[in-house]
Amino acid sequence: MKAFRFLGPDQGLVLQDVPTPSPGPEQALIRVKAAGLCHSDTHVLHGGGAAWMCALPVTLGHEVSGIITELGDSSTTSFKVGDRVAVACVGHPIQERNFHEALGVGCDGGYAEYAVAPVKNLVKIPHQVEFAEAAVATDSVATAYHAVVAEGRVSASHTVAVIGLGGLGLNGLAIAAHRGARVFGVDINTDKFEQAKEFGAIDCATDLSTFSGETFDVILDFAGAQKTVEAATSSVRPGGCVVLVGLAAQSVQITTTAIVTQNVSLKGSTSASIQEFTEVLDLIASGSLKPFMKEIPFEDVGKGLELLGTGNVNGRLYTVP
Repeated sequence: MKAFRFLGPDQGLVLQDVPTPSPGPEQALIRVKAAGLCHSDTHVLHGGGAAWMCALPVTLGHEVSGIITELGDSSTTSFKVGDRVAVACVGHPIQERNFHEALGVGCDGGYAEYAVAPVKNLVKIPHQVEFAEAAVATDSVATAYHAVVAEGRVSASHTVAVIGLGGLGLNGLAIAAHRGARVFGVDINTDKFEQAKEFGAIDCATDLSTFSGETFDVILDFAGAQKTVEAATSSVRPGGCVVLVGLAAQSVQITTTAIVTQNVSLKGSTSASIQEFTEVLDLIASGSLKPFMKEIPFEDVGKGLELLGTGNVNGRLYTVP
């Protein structure tokens, strides 16, 4: 089968012919029907990702959906061959997170025709949800959902700013708006503003200071650059919450005086629980959420990741191997 293998920062991402894998006990072989392209993979290609990458070489791709074609030995599973499934990116409860069994991280992922996944991480896809929607929902939507709901605890009484209107940020904005919050979007790329407003943003700007007249209860930073973290921590209301999701910078400096004296909560957020992912699929199935996606040819996965790294992608890219 064809698979995009990451051999290391020097050799990069290479399309190779590799044997089709076989599922072991408590595993399923999945014919990949869609795989989302994630910005975190761009960090990996440039030598980042040390905090989560466990194996090299490895087939990248952790946003995966498809059809079960074979099951390994299992005495507990309710899944069967032919089921439409997505592979949850399990990050919560945090003590249950295991990078070694995460697709595209500790084992071969979904930039391939087939992938093997732990049965315990599979979720059946509602019939109203397309494979592409389910694939990007595993991370791009579910991670945003966890950040907004579990960490930011956004409600209808809140005014919220979303910094970074890429794949995750747009979904985070849509989720916050769906929960009834007043939401404002921030991105250096004005081309993203129209879609953000369609997803529920009251207004958008290239700088958070544009909204100096607003009182932000929660600020979600899906960029994670020095400038955006500074802006978020200095703009949130006293007693407010800043949720950091983006990883544009490996480290940033913050003014602790403002955080301490203003009693600001600063939280990191990544991934989601299987329950949260299931809730996301239900929202998509009901029409309450509609991921903004664009398909690229499988042979262009490398080019797609390069484009993603520039920040000039609207919505979420996905491919069909």
